[in-house]
Parts: sequence; structure tokens; C-alpha cells
Amino acid sequence: MNFQVLGCSGSIAAGCKTTAFLLDDDVLIDAGTGVGDMALEALARIDHILITHSHLDHILAVALLADAVMRLRRAAHSAPIQVHALPETIAALRAHIFNGIIWPDFTRLPSAEHPVLELVPFAVGDVLTLGGKKIEVLTASHTVPAVGFAVDGGEAGHWVFTGDTGPNPALWERLRGMKVAHLVIETAFSDEERQLARISRHLCPTALGHELAQLEGSVDVHITHIKPGEMEAVMSEIGRLGTPHRIHAMQAGQVTVLG
Repeated sequence: MNFQVLGCSGSIAAGCKTTAFLLDDDVLIDAGTGVGDMALEALARIDHILITHSHLDHILAVALLADAVMRLRRAAHSAPIQVHALPETIAALRAHIFNGIIWPDFTRLPSAEHPVLELVPFAVGDVLTLGGKKIEVLTASHTVPAVGFAVDGGEAGHWVFTGDTGPNPALWERLRGMKVAHLVIETAFSDEERQLARISRHLCPTALGHELAQLEGSVDVHITHIKPGEMEAVMSEIGRLGTPHRIHAMQAGQVTVLG
């Protein structure tokens, strides 16, 4: 399996795209602005979109992608793109995005019988099988209902994405029974803004250190969701944590091969 980083920034600026990962060529994990760099033909090959939560930086491209690929997928008689999310996230998409005011309802277009999108609920603990890939829905702790994901790479271990989250003991309890090969974890703010991180249920380097202390072994850790302009400060503080894990800042375009 190949994981391509389309976007991994906490906001936008030149060279900064928000969260989106492409798993092989048919599954998106979150749909931030990084999706916009994909070619149209590649967009049309996406069959599943997994959404961690309803915040705009993670869902923006769902609406735009539907509009972009509708004609190609209709011509190919493709099934609807399945958007997998918590029921609360699906309700937010229906009420605030696909409402005919912010954006057309692509769960009923080009027709109610053959829409381009289908919204499919999941729950924490569910294991989804999508295109032959097994993906477990993990707990997250954020300001809105949110999840993370663990992609099963077989003997190679799991690729784990925490999603947007503050301190989350339940996540580490689950990961104790899982072989983690790669951990993608957010650190949205520097320690200087630790109070803002706490209020918004994100991590800062000090909080990250407390979280990683609960992860067994020595794991490849990829830091995501750093705000534009904060990369040097955040990674410098992370570099002083003294953890056994191998920690790197995630970069757009990065590809991880698992299995």
C-alpha cells in the first residue's frame, strides 16, 4: 500500500495545503485543500473518502471533487463515491455544505437514483474493508465529534493517523494491542500557545511528549497539522523531547510504502 501526502498543514499559505492523504489510488483519508493538486483523471479514480471530522480544513475538497468528477464517473457508469464518517459529521455535511445554499446536494445529483456521492456512517471501533484494504476507526478527542484511522498493512504493521486530537488516553490503550509501523500525529501549536492548544483540543510539543510516552517501542512518527510559519519553532521544541521514537515533520508529496 502507498500513502501519498497531499496536504498536511494546519492552514493555508503558499506551499501549505490542508490535510489529505491518498491511499493507493482509490481512497482519500480526509479531503483538505491538498486534493486540488490531483489531476482530474486521478480524482475520478477515488471510490472512498474517509473523514475524521467536520472542520472545513478536512472536508473542503469533498464538495469540489464531486463537482469535478461527476461527468467522468457518470460516463463510466461508476458507483457513487462513498463518503465514510461519523453520523454527526454526516449530519453537518448535509446541513451546512450540501444544502443548496453553500453547495449543491451531490448526494442527489446528477439524479437521486444515481448520485455522485453517498454518505455512509461508521462508528468508533468499526473495521472497514475498502478496495481490499482494512481500516479501523479509532477514537479522537477534539472540539467536535472526531476519529482517527488505522490502516492494516499485515505483517508490516499499521499506518495510524490520529486525526485532530488533544490528549487521548483511549487511543493509546487501543494501540497497545496493535503493531504500529507509522504514526501520523498532529502538533498544531508551539508550546508558547499551549493554552490555545488545550482550549482547541490540539497538541503542542509538551503535550505530544506526554502522548508519545504511552506508545510502546520505537516508531516512525510523522508530525502533521503544523500552522504555516510555525514549522521551525514546533519541530525545534519537539527535537528536545528525548523520545525513543523517530520523529519527522511531514511534507506534502511524501510517499510511505507499507507492506
